[in-house]
Amino acid sequence: MTTPRHAAVTVIGNDRPGIVAAVTRTLYEAGCNLEDVTSTILRGHFAMMLFVRLPDEVDASQIEERLEAVGRDMGLVVTARAVDETPVEVPAPTHMVSVYGSDQPGIVYRVAELLARDGANVTDLTSRVIGSEEHPVYALMLEVVLAGSSEEIERDLSSLKPELGVDVTVRPLETDLL
Repeated sequence: MTTPRHAAVTVIGNDRPGIVAAVTRTLYEAGCNLEDVTSTILRGHFAMMLFVRLPDEVDASQIEERLEAVGRDMGLVVTARAVDETPVEVPAPTHMVSVYGSDQPGIVYRVAELLARDGANVTDLTSRVIGSEEHPVYALMLEVVLAGSSEEIERDLSSLKPELGVDVTVRPLETDLL
């Protein structure tokens, strides 16, 4: 039995309709299977990452070549890189950490640093500046796998409230909803 072959594909460019269809069609026509995909729009820019299983006769450089035309036609930067499949299963997230406060540099870093110090693994992160231009509010949501108790993490994260002027909440996730 051969080892499964995978590629990480990234797509970045100005948002417009049809990007997902064009990229996934090209991957489908190449015989790839999409295993994990995430995409978002960041300040008008489309960003997508795909973890794909490659057919035996195709390698990552051939996928990147096939995607060149899509990138050129749609003004995208597209890459495909071979990646090894990791034998480690990442546990499902157990908690959601929400942080809201005045927009300022360092919020993600300080929260992530504290979570890492406590042994928590960040499995998903989303942030946005919301509110008005005069009163921007930074909203940060992290799905995490906690190593310790949620009370311990909440206590540690509460130390950031006066330092960063943020509100922080930690709540368990319903695993059957994921």
